[in-house]
Amino acid sequence: MSKLAMFFEKIEDKKVHCYLCPHQCVIKPDNIGTCRVRKNIDGQLYSLNYGKIASVSLDPIEKKPLKRFHPESYILSTGTFGCNLKCSFCQNWSIAHQNPDTVDATPGDIVTAALNARKEGNIGIAYTYNEPSIWYEFVYDTSKAAKEAGLLNVLVTNGFITREPLLELLPYIDAMNIDVKAYTNTFYKDICKATLDNVKETVGLAAGKCHVEVTTLVIPGLNDSIEEIEELSSWLASISPEIPLHLSRFFPNYLMKDRPVTPAQTLYNAKDKAKEYLKYVYVGNVR
Repeated sequence: MSKLAMFFEKIEDKKVHCYLCPHQCVIKPDNIGTCRVRKNIDGQLYSLNYGKIASVSLDPIEKKPLKRFHPESYILSTGTFGCNLKCSFCQNWSIAHQNPDTVDATPGDIVTAALNARKEGNIGIAYTYNEPSIWYEFVYDTSKAAKEAGLLNVLVTNGFITREPLLELLPYIDAMNIDVKAYTNTFYKDICKATLDNVKETVGLAAGKCHVEVTTLVIPGLNDSIEEIEELSSWLASISPEIPLHLSRFFPNYLMKDRPVTPAQTLYNAKDKAKEYLKYVYVGNVR
């Protein structure tokens, strides 16, 4: 099913200007935006992934990862396809950048499933796996219904969204894990085809509205310098030293198979440096 999109305007020659994310795509008729899920159909913008479920699972909240939000609980996690970043190291590329099988569901279906899972310790719904901000209309409708049903909403996101859509969604979101993929503009431009400043703005806006934790995938030779970790941690602390930071281990994947696995010691050294600024720092994917 497709649904008329939010956050666009019609312009000349039946083109549309989408302003959901900072790409600000101008889309010609019958074309799609960078995210692959917003299409110009006869001069109107439609969401192609509305109600299209590519993955659903009852996960421990710690897998999101959220360490300081209802620990030891579970959350019904769901996602679709598409993404507005082009990270060559994508860990969920098979749904973010491919065309996975999907099943149709309404917001009511997801809320009912979440309520039925309460007996298994479920506290709400996490919008995750792919990038939920480009699933905006479905996330917005579902999170509103979930909130009315007494459920919590969690967004696991790359943070690459414009201010107006974010502020409209935040009243229904209880927690976010936001990827800050690096702390240099060149990394975002070259590796992710995005911009760091927009993600930093999302972290700052969200931190004042809901519980926020941040994740950085530490990649050897790209964003693993102790100086960059210090800059990242110092900036987060300027928002709040209470923001938890997750430093996650990189494993070769998708289009980036030429890099080695992150040495565990690199992560432990990064954690020690981050702890000079932040109260809560965690190392992920290290056994």
